Amino acid sequence: MLVTLSLLNLSNWEQKEMNRRFGGGSCIAIRTDPAICGASTWIRKGLPCVCFNKKASYARIFMNVTPLQAKRLKRLKNRAKVYYDATRQEHQEALRALWSSAFPGQELHGLISDEWKKMGWQGKDPSTDFRGAGFISLENLLFFAKTFSISFQHLLRKQGARGVAWEYPFAAAGVNITFMLMKMLDLHTTTKPRTHVSAVFVHILSENEWAFDLLYCIAFVVMDKKWMEKNATYMEFNEVLKSTRAQLEKELLLDDVLRIEDMPSFRLLH
Repeated sequence: MLVTLSLLNLSNWEQKEMNRRFGGGSCIAIRTDPAICGASTWIRKGLPCVCFNKKASYARIFMNVTPLQAKRLKRLKNRAKVYYDATRQEHQEALRALWSSAFPGQELHGLISDEWKKMGWQGKDPSTDFRGAGFISLENLLFFAKTFSISFQHLLRKQGARGVAWEYPFAAAGVNITFMLMKMLDLHTTTKPRTHVSAVFVHILSENEWAFDLLYCIAFVVMDKKWMEKNATYMEFNEVLKSTRAQLEKELLLDDVLRIEDMPSFRLLH
């Protein structure tokens, strides 16, 4: 059911929030059925969609894609389309930068070397592991290493501490996390957000252009936490990854999560 809501019926806080997000105006269109709010058929209507699923005094807001969100979403989707190309200088430099961030002061003797295995690549040539998620998976690892170096080093250094049967290959796991997030957020589609979760994420992009990279860092530490709690083995990696995705989706849909930094699991990062 479609109804119209006057901003005069809202509290002062809600009026300010509506004005900040919608740029003013006296009325907005809303759906009274939260179960379908955010569905692609509704988002295509071209009207702001507000789902009042209250917890205390807060109202979760979903809306059509704004120009800023569309611009940032397009940039992110373009990033997701770039394949790793071992012949491109900037890709080579990014790979060297990852090594320097992971092993400060240790010289790398070649972009194809057995040294890469100690970071958790499956072979001596990391480029073969990027095929599933592309260059953005390398960007994600580098962002993690530079932004949350303590967490990054903690996960990297404890690799293999419990023996081969218990460990997951750090870098290869990171590539899989990137791929999982791209699927979860519909980054390989050319349409507007198709799911509740992807619609929320597009809104979050307006708060921080690097929301995807931050979400990646959270996903990595959540995955590791679940791995440890389960005492998982490598054969259970996909199961742990599925559980990680479910946790991220649950947190993104919390009423008080307006930014990636609001997610409860963000506090796991250091």
